[in-house]
Amino acid sequence: MLSSCKLGPHFPKWLQTQNNFSQLDISSNGISDVVPSWFWDLSPGLIYLNLSCNLIKGLLPDLSVKYHGYLGIDLSSNHFMGPIPLVPPNVTVLNLSKNEFSGSLSFLCAIMGMGLIYLDLSNNLLSGELPNCWVQFTRLSIISLAYNNLYGKIPSSMGSLGIYSLHLSNNNFSGEVSSSLNRCTKLRMIDLGGNKFTGKIPAWIGTHLTSLIVLSLRSNEFKGSIPRHICHLTKIQILDFSKNRLSGNIPHCFHNFTALAESKSSRAISFPSYGTFEPFFVRFSSYIENALVLWKGQESKYGNNLRLLNLIDLSGNELVGKIPIQVGGLAGLVSLNLSRNNLTGNIIQEVGWMKMLESLDLSANELSGAIPTSLADLNFLSVLNLSHNRLSGRIPISTQLQSFDPSVYSGNLELCGLSLPNKCPGEEIVVEPPVLVRGKDRRIQEDDDKFITTGFYVSLGLGFTLGFWTVFGTILFNKPSRHAYFEFLDRIKNWFYVTTALSMNRLQRRLQR
Repeated sequence: MLSSCKLGPHFPKWLQTQNNFSQLDISSNGISDVVPSWFWDLSPGLIYLNLSCNLIKGLLPDLSVKYHGYLGIDLSSNHFMGPIPLVPPNVTVLNLSKNEFSGSLSFLCAIMGMGLIYLDLSNNLLSGELPNCWVQFTRLSIISLAYNNLYGKIPSSMGSLGIYSLHLSNNNFSGEVSSSLNRCTKLRMIDLGGNKFTGKIPAWIGTHLTSLIVLSLRSNEFKGSIPRHICHLTKIQILDFSKNRLSGNIPHCFHNFTALAESKSSRAISFPSYGTFEPFFVRFSSYIENALVLWKGQESKYGNNLRLLNLIDLSGNELVGKIPIQVGGLAGLVSLNLSRNNLTGNIIQEVGWMKMLESLDLSANELSGAIPTSLADLNFLSVLNLSHNRLSGRIPISTQLQSFDPSVYSGNLELCGLSLPNKCPGEEIVVEPPVLVRGKDRRIQEDDDKFITTGFYVSLGLGFTLGFWTVFGTILFNKPSRHAYFEFLDRIKNWFYVTTALSMNRLQRRLQR
């Protein structure tokens, strides 16, 4: 393995002298050449090839007759372009993500072997509809076709797959979500965000796909209410229905999200092992899914940190009614976004039960009443937005709540507090009017008890002057008093000198002993 060995920028020609090797990893080497034609004929028995994370460009040749056995190919994060050619029939891992491949996915139907486990073609320029030839991929576990220009509907043959993860986000898929997916009961992650799916959120997602950990339907055109069957997803950790046209109330059964109700519920998304007979797959055994979520006000793509994130995002819809108190029972929730809806009623007092909460956005609703005092108990809260509601009363006294920018409370005209223009009763700053003294403006600051007044300062000055001249005037003008005073000072000086000398003498004698 020669990963990260700085072999670039030219493709290493010394490889031409090598043959019969079974694994080759020259990833992350800064290679910016095209792949020479001789390279593809070096070792027909290759089982693992990794050229990822370079700057390699050019077209790929027909690979279907180049390799004979099971093969894992990773060419991701390069500048390969053109259509994806035919690939070896026994390919097991195919990662061509983050390149510039274009054209359709028709090459998939030419793969006759059944060994494909991992397929990642995301972040390319692929277009067209999905082929309807997925039945043959009986072992396929992970599909990522995100960030392309694919369109059309999800083909029915996808329902025959035993996949664990399906990423179709940020394409142009449309229509209703194919009901054939209800047979993919092993699914743990679905990301269909950023498309043009329509209709209602299928109820079968909750009844059939009960192993789901991540469900993202964000930025589509779903409408209707959130089905109560969603509450059957007891393992869910990320639920993102944001930026749709959903209406109705938030279901009162969110407390059934067991994984979110546990404060230590963050679980890794694991995938099955495929044994030692496919050694190349060991490199993908620790694969951690990516999910695009709105985290702390901005879109974030989470990979290794996904296991740490528990999130519900229903923002940007047309939801109405009150926030169910059952939401407060989700003690493991890290981020809750219900902004830009039509929610009414009070902010639930039970919000203080969500001790792990780091981000809370309830902005742009019709919420009213006071901010619950329990909000001050959320020690990890770092992002808060309650703006543009109808909240009233005093912001609870808390170092944390007072430290947020005043904009997080803006648009609540009856809300008051030290950080807001509206001051609560008793918090007003009293400004004393100017007092005219001898034709000049002079502000006289007086204590609340009216004890320290102008007369106080006059009396203080007279007392000091009288005391000073009583003592020093007597010494200055009365000769006997002056002699007595200086004689007193001499005695003090002599006493101090004698005492110090005796003490030093005693100390010296003790040291001599």
